[in-house]
Amino acid sequence: MQPIASPVLELIEFTKRYEDFTAVHPLSFEVNPGEIVGIVGTNGAGKTTTLRAIVGLLRPSGGCIRVAGMNPEHDPVAIKQILAYIPDNTQPFDLLTVTEHLHFTALAYRIENAEIQYDSLLEELDLSAKRHSMASSLSRGMVQKLSMACAFLRNPEIIILDEPLTGLDPRGIRNIKSSIRRRADQGTAFLLSSHLLGLVEELCDRVLVMHEGKRISFGSLSEVRAGANLDCDAPLEEVFMAVTDDLRNTALRESP
Repeated sequence: MQPIASPVLELIEFTKRYEDFTAVHPLSFEVNPGEIVGIVGTNGAGKTTTLRAIVGLLRPSGGCIRVAGMNPEHDPVAIKQILAYIPDNTQPFDLLTVTEHLHFTALAYRIENAEIQYDSLLEELDLSAKRHSMASSLSRGMVQKLSMACAFLRNPEIIILDEPLTGLDPRGIRNIKSSIRRRADQGTAFLLSSHLLGLVEELCDRVLVMHEGKRISFGSLSEVRAGANLDCDAPLEEVFMAVTDDLRNTALRESP
């Protein structure tokens, strides 16, 4: 029997407050190696706040975050070596070409013999024809692919994605989904936030449902469905609507 791997990401009672407003109430969950976990929720649910705290852009107000056992506040450099973050509004260097972005990433993260990966990465993400194009000339979908290529080049232990399919055409969507699944099968952990519930349902091993900064449900799709008292084959969209509608109705009944 193989030993159970330790979580590559763990949140324990993580909380984020802004003065009197609590953006994220005590939140706990984990992501294991090779696992794809999706976060879904309405606007303002606390999804992006949670992702930004994980990567060290925000300081927790309470609780703790562990990335491979390390604290983002205490070990930021070490964590950046094993974690890649792709926000929904990535900003490339306008005057660097696609290939130069890969080379810059290789230099910044001291990746040896990185050049041998360039061709395969560009082909995988349908960027080969753009290898010499300036980033300023790329469409939003192409920028998203470039960000993915730079993240994949590093081969990190965990990749954090905020709306990973923004601006992509159908071929790009298919390629990104295949790339994520293939790397997860090789042991890379993924945490992704998306309003595209079909993507989450198709890719994710477990789902975290958030509402107004609170964890409403966390588990496999079957567990989330069961928690919402829905059929075992109910689509995630139906589950999400049922859960959030119940919460809204409860809030309306309790309001003065």
